[in-house]
Amino acid sequence: MKAYALGLYEKAMPSTLSWREKLETAKEAGYDYVELSIDDSEEKIGRLDMPKEERLELVKTMYEVGIPIRTMCVSALTKYSMGNDKTEYEARGMEILKKSIRFADDIGVRVVMIPGYDVYYEPSTIETKRRYLKNLKIGAEMAAKAGVILGLETMENEFMNTVEKAMKYVVLCGSNYLKIYPDLGNLTNAAVQYQTDVLEDLELGRGNITSLHLKETLPGRYREVPYGTGHVDFEAAIEKAWEMGIRRYVTEFWYKGSENWREDLRFAHDMMTGLLDRQCR
Repeated sequence: MKAYALGLYEKAMPSTLSWREKLETAKEAGYDYVELSIDDSEEKIGRLDMPKEERLELVKTMYEVGIPIRTMCVSALTKYSMGNDKTEYEARGMEILKKSIRFADDIGVRVVMIPGYDVYYEPSTIETKRRYLKNLKIGAEMAAKAGVILGLETMENEFMNTVEKAMKYVVLCGSNYLKIYPDLGNLTNAAVQYQTDVLEDLELGRGNITSLHLKETLPGRYREVPYGTGHVDFEAAIEKAWEMGIRRYVTEFWYKGSENWREDLRFAHDMMTGLLDRQCR
């Protein structure tokens, strides 16, 4: 049995694939699990209203294929942010979070990752920050009841682009069910911006990090940077994360219509597995 688990972000595969096809594809590429996406499209948000029969069928499919869905990225909380001044957006965000926790509980997801934004499309103020903290505490209570962990993702904005900033909210909430799910690419960009050390920043989250998003970035560029063409030091970060006891990792990248997308899955898997296997020796 491997000493770690490597997951694949769902959006690295074409959206036209069925769940069975996505799970089979991830397994063929060597991955251990899949990370499900709930973005702000109505199609993805609609997954949270999936009937119980379909939820059971999805769980059966996981068992039949032999690979589970174990984490969930709820990026819909970017648009429907929990600190939003618009009451209807705040309310929808909390409804999405509540349904996400219930959905995770039903299908066996262990960690629900939520973006570290009080607001995204609007100005951040003392009121949006207070509202975010209030609702984050409510979310942590809902997660505690379900036994599902919420993981704060470090983002690309000033509000929560480092582990240090995320730890502030972990401490303020004081819940065993609110932890941090850092994005290594975003941390690297923040370290360049602030002239700080990524590994020191990771250390500040010791004992509070659920897993690590392995994403490539460049200064000022946060998405769609192919592995090996950016500035993220995956080797040093994985060595540090391993020493801290982190054993779950996800390759985060996006399918953008490439004919060689299956090869891209295998390349990302093999690159990260090579680095992770060194820690097992």
